[in-house]
Amino acid sequence: MLRLALPLPLLLALPALAAEPDARNLPLWEAGVGAAAFSTPAYPGASDRSNRFVALPFLLYRGKVLRADQGGVGARLLDTDKVEFDVGFAAALPAHSKDVAARRGMPDLGTLVEFGPRVKYKFADLGEAGRLRFELPLRAVIEGRGGLRRQGWTTEPRFVWERRGDAGRWTVEAQLGALFGDARIHRYFYDVAPQYATADRPAYRADGGLMLVRTGVFGTVRIDPDVRVFGFVRLDSYAGNANKDSPLFEKTSGASVGVGFAWTLARSSRRANE
Repeated sequence: MLRLALPLPLLLALPALAAEPDARNLPLWEAGVGAAAFSTPAYPGASDRSNRFVALPFLLYRGKVLRADQGGVGARLLDTDKVEFDVGFAAALPAHSKDVAARRGMPDLGTLVEFGPRVKYKFADLGEAGRLRFELPLRAVIEGRGGLRRQGWTTEPRFVWERRGDAGRWTVEAQLGALFGDARIHRYFYDVAPQYATADRPAYRADGGLMLVRTGVFGTVRIDPDVRVFGFVRLDSYAGNANKDSPLFEKTSGASVGVGFAWTLARSSRRANE
């Protein structure tokens, strides 16, 4: 997932974040309401932050091919003991330039939707100590602001450790990865066109490459069969960013935090593994 303006795909599937990762013996679908509060940098390298509260209805669907769950929204085309291949999409909410000092007077950063394939390789089962996998997504980025326009592509290779306990009552997931993008997505965040240049913000043309290195922890706890709570902490390093000379690049690190809940109001009697 892109996770640039936001840490998670809250726009499309907020409560799916609290879904349990082993869906084989869970209901085929669940519906309910969820909410989350979070704080994150306005964009990678920004000194200003975005603090938001989001409340949404949700529908989780755990089909053999079509899925909307913790892993995202999309189609799982291959699932073996070692390898999983899917095609999916996610989204991030916009950031308004009037709220970001470095971008004041520039166009807003619109809602971003990403779409593309992802490969997961499950390379280690550690028993009670959890499981390890490697993920490699490749996503096209589409901006929705006064129409739709392509804003390049990203890839985020990452290692993920996952553990669950107490018959699925809680889960914890940690990851380490790096986000790369082409010149177009870097220009979206770091370009300063001549008409927006000022004495303190000179014109700048961005290049593609590394955007950030990321580590984080995400956890869920099931309070009862209908209520789950979740939270995350994420740390990003922008020190190796390909465009750290941009006047819009202000910090070499950033942290994101968030908490939320999902309340299931209805579920199917059919199980996901039937």
